[in-house]
Parts: sequence; C-alpha cells; structure tokens
Amino acid sequence: MNNDSLTIDTVANWMLSQDSMTPKKLQKLAYYFEAWGWALLHRSVISDTHFEAWAHGPVSPELWREYHAYGWNKIDKEETAPGIDNQDLNDLLEAVWVTYGDKSANELEALTHTETPWIRARGGLKDGDRCSTPISDGDMERYYASIYNGD
Repeated sequence: MNNDSLTIDTVANWMLSQDSMTPKKLQKLAYYFEAWGWALLHRSVISDTHFEAWAHGPVSPELWREYHAYGWNKIDKEETAPGIDNQDLNDLLEAVWVTYGDKSANELEALTHTETPWIRARGGLKDGDRCSTPISDGDMERYYASIYNGD
C-alpha cells in the first residue's frame, strides 16, 4: 500500500475502531479526513475513492456500496484499529475524530451543507435532488485551509 495515502476501507475501519456509527456518519468522517488532507497536507489522503455531492452531504460511492445495507442502523464497532505507518495520516485521523467524532450524523450532514465545497459541487440543485458531481479537490483545499488559517 502507498504509505502516503490510505484506502477507504482502512479509513472506515479506523473510524469504526473508535465507535459504532451509522453509514451516514462514517461517510462524513471519511470526507473530513480527505478534505483536511487537502488543506493540511496538500494532497489526497485516500487512494481509491472520491466524494460526490449527494443530497445528504458528501459520499464516497465505494464506501456507500460497502455499507448501504445498514441503512440508518449503526455499524458494529471494530475491535482493533488498523496499523497506520504514516504518522501524518495517523495524526490527521485522530484530529478528525477529536473534532467531529462527538457529532451526530445529522449534525455532520448539516455542517457539510453550510460548506463551500459541497455547495459548489451541487451547483444550485434543490434540497433532496440527486447529484453525483465530484467535490473538487481544489475547493476542499482552499476552503478548509481558509478555516485553518482563520480567513
């Protein structure tokens, strides 16, 4: 595996090792890991997916396929976290968890709906309209870097 990025499964397993959660919450946590990777490390930190501007917020199609059968039910907590050799990625996972892990799926959805990358990718669609437009890496990098820098 590329030591500079993680697979979406590794990210999901790491998040699920922290707590059980719904697929919607898992999606948002994985998105924030990728978004903050762009802002802080200036690169993608997930090697095998992208995030689209779905009606309920950012979604990785690969992660959706893996967990959609759970619906609104929680996915069981993983017993152990996957080992991650890259300290920057490990630190970023922990920072995302500390920042967003105590929020509900609905709170995270509402938060993403106020943020420029998701809004721009939606392109003015109405609430609830289907959309599979990818969220721009550049929009993620600029928006979350501006938050980090206090702009």
